[in-house]
Amino acid sequence: MNKAELTKNLANRMSVTQSQSQKFLDTFQEILSEELKKDNNLSLLGFGVFSPWKQTERIGRNPRTGVECVIKPRLSVKFKPATRFLETLNDETKKKNGKVKTK
Repeated sequence: MNKAELTKNLANRMSVTQSQSQKFLDTFQEILSEELKKDNNLSLLGFGVFSPWKQTERIGRNPRTGVECVIKPRLSVKFKPATRFLETLNDETKKKNGKVKTK
């Protein structure tokens, strides 16, 4: 699924226009970026945590030529899914495979 498909799906499920769902996604992405730039985590209960990750400067290699180059430090993001989210994913997988979760 790409962003356009997500926008359409979100609009259908929420009974809003596609432009409204697009605005929601763009605003969420903007807020997430702002918080990560401030070195803050963004936690969504039941979904997971987005955390900033500072990659250090390192030596890389061009796979075609083999020439080494310096990769500049940059800010990246890590996502740690919530236990409840993982359980939901795994329960659905087990149902599709015909396996039942036993406790």
